[in-house]
Amino acid sequence: MPEQTIFSLSAIVALVPSSLLPLRKDHSRDMIFWLVLAVAVAGPVNRVLASMAGSWRTDLSTTLWVTVAATMAVFAFITILTRETWRLTPLISAYMAVLGILAAVWSQAPREPLAAASGGWIGVHITVSVTTYALVTIAAVAALAAFLQERALKRKRPTSLTRLLPSVADCEWLLVRLLLLGEIVLALGLVSGMALQYGETGTLFVLDHKTILTITAFAVIGGLLIAHFKTGLRGRKAARIVLLAYLLLTLGYPGVKFVTDVILA
Repeated sequence: MPEQTIFSLSAIVALVPSSLLPLRKDHSRDMIFWLVLAVAVAGPVNRVLASMAGSWRTDLSTTLWVTVAATMAVFAFITILTRETWRLTPLISAYMAVLGILAAVWSQAPREPLAAASGGWIGVHITVSVTTYALVTIAAVAALAAFLQERALKRKRPTSLTRLLPSVADCEWLLVRLLLLGEIVLALGLVSGMALQYGETGTLFVLDHKTILTITAFAVIGGLLIAHFKTGLRGRKAARIVLLAYLLLTLGYPGVKFVTDVILA
């Protein structure tokens, strides 16, 4: 079995225990939870470090693994700082496990070298882009959790999952703050992207698919935040808009890789 395949399977398995937290009778941030979360973070991070081997790869599989590793790392950091975020762990981990499986499936997609870039802007742009996507991913999961809680409340049929998830109010509190931070980081990403584009071509702006989708996502998130603070927009309408913004970023980030590495390969 190839070494990369072993690393991939290990990373996927590392995410499974944290996705099964609703099966525990005692729902708390105890030592077992922190150990399980640490394993869920370490698995994908080690997979990314093993695949990079000192150089940045641009293939679809690596893009997905970087997304998984960054999301789990950012989520763990937010969990340390906030009180109720940890309750999203099963949804986050299950979703990241699905992305890990997709990354393993497409691990044979062609790999292209990273294009040469001006100065250190490429590192800044990659870091900002990955962080933004991780933040919006967690916000989208929080929106999904709020939707599941609302549905369980209306049907008066709570499940083991909804009993663990944060309340609707806590989910909305979290996603608004994640979107605020994500909007700021996304703005930095647009600036670093323009600096990178200028260093490569001498022009600040090129209207390609990725740029259009990213700017649209920036506008959607900004519109949602303005509506929330001015009109109190929340609930299912806000959740749908968050998921729309996440879809736009997904199409602009791993979606472009899927088209170039899988469909057009």
